[in-house]
Amino acid sequence: MSASKPSPSGWALPGSRTYWRINIALFLAGFSTFSLLYCVQPLLPQFAQQFHVSPAASSLTLSLSTGCLAVAILCAGALAEGRDRRLVMFGSMTLAALCNLAAALLPDWHGLLLARALAGLSLGGVPAVAMAYLAEEIDPRGLGLSIGLYVSGTAFGGMAGRVLTSIIADVSSWHMAMGSLSVLCLVAAAGFALLLPPSRHAVRRQGLPLAEHLRIWQRQLRDPHLPLLFATGFLCMGVFVTVYNYAGFRLMAPPFDLSPTQIGLIFCAYVFGIASSSLAGGMADRLGQAPVLVAGVLTTAAGVLLSLLPNLAGAIGGIVLLTIGFFMAHSVASGWVGRMAGAHKGHAASLYLLAYYVGSSVLGSVGGWFWEHGGWGAVCAFALGALAIMLACALRLRAGARQAGSPAPGQATAPTQA
Repeated sequence: MSASKPSPSGWALPGSRTYWRINIALFLAGFSTFSLLYCVQPLLPQFAQQFHVSPAASSLTLSLSTGCLAVAILCAGALAEGRDRRLVMFGSMTLAALCNLAAALLPDWHGLLLARALAGLSLGGVPAVAMAYLAEEIDPRGLGLSIGLYVSGTAFGGMAGRVLTSIIADVSSWHMAMGSLSVLCLVAAAGFALLLPPSRHAVRRQGLPLAEHLRIWQRQLRDPHLPLLFATGFLCMGVFVTVYNYAGFRLMAPPFDLSPTQIGLIFCAYVFGIASSSLAGGMADRLGQAPVLVAGVLTTAAGVLLSLLPNLAGAIGGIVLLTIGFFMAHSVASGWVGRMAGAHKGHAASLYLLAYYVGSSVLGSVGGWFWEHGGWGAVCAFALGALAIMLACALRLRAGARQAGSPAPGQATAPTQA
């Protein structure tokens, strides 16, 4: 590993010590965010049974967190324009872990929902700020790989959160499962604080009025391409969460009759997401974002179709393909937002992630209606309809990039100071 030295522009060079410190720290941030957010997903059948609620109602433990996170992201993105991004992310990671720990200790349904909602609010400082930090601090030649590695951290966190809680809940209780994960995430927050260098390119806009934030967001929503990326995030995440939410109910029922631990191990499919997100980021640097995004959408659709097979191999294979396609699409779309956003990367990232988590909250809960009224076939039809719209967005983005002459692969827009 080479010694740390700044590039002529002050960016962290690919391969430098600073570059890898940033990547490892953001990997920990992604791990903590997604493990805390999605640790309840394999526990939904247990919540439904213990608290006597429907599958759709049990999904509120996740949907409330993602819905509150969506709202918090807008505030966090604006706050980060005038604050130390490192401090914002560290505070968010720590508070969210403490709220999840409180959720593990509360015995009643409404207390659990309240604590999960507060955890979602607390996490708002991580996702929007992370992408903005990377876009500002990393040399453009390594930006795709860095964002891919950050998304890999979210994939690893999503996998670890689901698998660990499934196993611990099976041998102990869901209270112990959520509490153990919360302590692990507090350790991850400490490691993050020790590794991440302070922001060097963030423009500190202390006291930026609300009207100015609204004007920035309004300009970004009128951009010909950014709203298509926001819609992509909404649909991509909504499909992914819908399938994962109700796969557990399907696999616990005949003819599969799997135990919670066995279902949790299926979430090891996230390993493929870790690999595919990093690979997609590197491919986008070389080939451009549009073809990789289209490939991600088609791979996700293939996974949904494969899951329709009435056997365990089809169910598992479908989840694997869906995971690969989802992380390909999300890695490319989130990185593309940073490249297009110009001076206000934090605002654009907050809008993208607002759409992303609203998709998780809304479509993830709506999918419960399809499960209750039409079973797995209805859930898949719902997912494929959303993916068709997502493919149309990706093709429109590809056409727009060709007409406008998008930046050459690897040549991201430099951090701009306004």
